[in-house]
Amino acid sequence: MVQVKIYGIRDYLNPIKQQLSDVIHSCVMDALQFPANKRSHRFFPLDKSDFYYPAGRTECYTIIELSMIEGRSVTAKKQLIKLLFERSLSVGITAQDLEITIFENPKHNWGFRGLPGDEHELNYKIEV
Repeated sequence: MVQVKIYGIRDYLNPIKQQLSDVIHSCVMDALQFPANKRSHRFFPLDKSDFYYPAGRTECYTIIELSMIEGRSVTAKKQLIKLLFERSLSVGITAQDLEITIFENPKHNWGFRGLPGDEHELNYKIEV
C-alpha cells in the first residue's frame, strides 16, 4: 500500500496533475515493484497565499508525501526518491523545487477493504 499526497501552488499544479501523477506512479512501480492498478494519489492545490516555502524556490515548489506499509529496503526507498527527482523534470519541477517525505507504518496500523492491513493477503511484495 502506498498513498501519495501532492502539495503545490494551484496555478502551477492544476495543469500538470495527470502528468505528475503518471510520473509519480511510474517511479513507485519501478522502485517498489508496485502494481500498475494500485494508484492512490491526492492533490492539494493551494492558493499562493496559503503556501509558504523556503527562499530560493519558485512557484513550481512541490511537496510529495508518500505513506506506505513498512518493509521496503533503504535501497528501494532511495531509488524511489532518486527517480522522483529525475522524472519530475519532465513536468518542469527541478530538484530545487521538490521535497519528498516517506512515512512508514506497520501493517496493523492500516485498514482497507474491511480488515486491518496485517490480515490481508496482498497480491504484491512489500519487502523489496
